[in-house]
Amino acid sequence: MFEVNTAVLLIVSLVGLVAIGVHIAIALGMTSALGIFLVTGADSYAFSTVQRMLAATAYEAIRAYVFAVIPLFMLMGEFIGKSGIVTDVYRGLNRLLRRLPGRLAIATIAGNALFSFVTGVSIASAAAFSRIAYPEMKRFGYHKGFALGTVAGSSCLGMLIPPSVLMIVWGILTEQSIGRIFAAGIFPGLLLASLFVLYVVGMAILRPATVGIGTSAEETPSINKPNVADEDEVTNIQFLISLTGIIVVIVAVLGGIWFGIFTPTEGAAAGALIGLVMGIIKGMRFRDIIDSILLVGRTSAPILLLLIAASLYSRTLAMTGLANAIEGVFLNSGMEPWMIISVMVLIWFALGMVVDSISIMLLTAAIFAPIAVQIGYDPIAFAIIGIIAIEAGLLTPPFGLLVYTVKSSIHEIEPDMSVVPIFKSSTPYWIIMLICMILIINFQEIATYLPNRLF
Repeated sequence: MFEVNTAVLLIVSLVGLVAIGVHIAIALGMTSALGIFLVTGADSYAFSTVQRMLAATAYEAIRAYVFAVIPLFMLMGEFIGKSGIVTDVYRGLNRLLRRLPGRLAIATIAGNALFSFVTGVSIASAAAFSRIAYPEMKRFGYHKGFALGTVAGSSCLGMLIPPSVLMIVWGILTEQSIGRIFAAGIFPGLLLASLFVLYVVGMAILRPATVGIGTSAEETPSINKPNVADEDEVTNIQFLISLTGIIVVIVAVLGGIWFGIFTPTEGAAAGALIGLVMGIIKGMRFRDIIDSILLVGRTSAPILLLLIAASLYSRTLAMTGLANAIEGVFLNSGMEPWMIISVMVLIWFALGMVVDSISIMLLTAAIFAPIAVQIGYDPIAFAIIGIIAIEAGLLTPPFGLLVYTVKSSIHEIEPDMSVVPIFKSSTPYWIIMLICMILIINFQEIATYLPNRLF
């Protein structure tokens, strides 16, 4: 009974602190301290226990070799992002797909799939493609809501296609192989991107005006510009160079990890080096390089602090028996496995309305992952299920963070744009993600086939 009461108190305390705006790292630390006090009797010994656990956890977390993966992959993405390679690839894909209906939306999906390898952060993808893709779609007469919904929906690929920050964090929190999780995301990522493309093509056929077909913008030939042959030739060269560069990074980094040439941390370091070389080739200056390093430091430091707090939280769960208590509640409830997974997904959706992806994972991964294994789910497949659900939560109204990111990114272009049409147009992508998640729940081989073959 004590364990159940402690579990309820700690969960309510943590959720309450987050709800009133306390930073997630501080909330995790305060909840951990409360749990230790409850176990040790809240005396002077408890304070020394908290100090020792915090010191040991911080030291082990900071010195852990695998923690360097996050800033190194972020540095790789920052170098490649500032080089202009992403813009070149997007414009090239747009030109290659010119015969397809809804080509700009399809190019946005394909560009997000590639850009996700560069950033591994969906919010960064949403912000970037709001500025890169939306002006083009607007110029060609796309429905504004549909265009922005496509940007918001396809940016979710950023967390599913490796290397993803969420995959790295999940691997650290659950002590799973990061390389296996990377491999597990490939087929689900391709499946999700393919379903997105099918939806866009279907909309282009059923509602042509949505993608600008039949509008004056679409009928205005863009080839009437002077010297377009020279422009296309230069753009083609830039596209080929940029696309080749991204392919080289993908093959070198992911291939090296999967085939055992180097560890994920070494692969991230190799990716950062290749990204630096590509950035220099594309004209990055010394000031740009320094700015990229400083930006990654400012961005990754809070994430590492969160992981330290999450590690302390996980140790507290073990000490207080909270994880076992919650596991017992689920397993003794009499619910079928699919019902338990459904409850987890609903919790992820609800959290996605108010907090970011990494915070959601810090709050739930250490608790949900062991339960999923107990009810018969492969831990790697469950990682992909969790990542999709968490990302879908970021599209869930009324507070989906991805939608608000898109809105804020295009404020200068569309100052009067409401979030309502963006939410409405991103809902089909949310449904597609739900379908993809259900497929993986019922056919775990979609996620496990590749890692089982490679490792």
